[in-house]
Amino acid sequence: MTQPTDPQGGPTGPGPGTTGDTHPGWAAASAGNTAPAGGKGSGSDGGSAWAAGGTMFAGVLMGVAGIVGALQGIAAIAEDDVYTRIGDYVFSFDLTTWGWIHLFLGIVVAVAGFGILKNQDWARGAGIGLAALFVVEYFLFLPYAPVWSVIAIAMGVFVIWALATDKS
Repeated sequence: MTQPTDPQGGPTGPGPGTTGDTHPGWAAASAGNTAPAGGKGSGSDGGSAWAAGGTMFAGVLMGVAGIVGALQGIAAIAEDDVYTRIGDYVFSFDLTTWGWIHLFLGIVVAVAGFGILKNQDWARGAGIGLAALFVVEYFLFLPYAPVWSVIAIAMGVFVIWALATDKS
């Protein structure tokens, strides 16, 4: 690294590591700060703040979607005619089977969502895997609740993105 110069071409002060580190450029250079002056670097601000906020929102989405999924499962287990089938579909299960799938996966997704909110180490990887299962589950559930399934698939994709891009 070269020493800063004044307009006449001479050095402005002692080099880094000496007792006269009073030049503001030296403090930033010796501290290793390479972020632009606007604060939008790849440090703990700027872009990663979006990812951290997205991770928190993903945890909330997983908690709420897990609870709603568990309630859907309970409803499907209790009454076999809660959902009506729309058309023929290749992937068809008995509605009671769907109820148990929703109940189990809903509970596990909710627990992982709360783990993400608590910033647990295991929760991020588990959240990505469970969100992928969540997307597949609601793809297969499309004939029973098409609008909610599309919304749930979009939420699952967002959760996967948010958990995969957060570097914390």
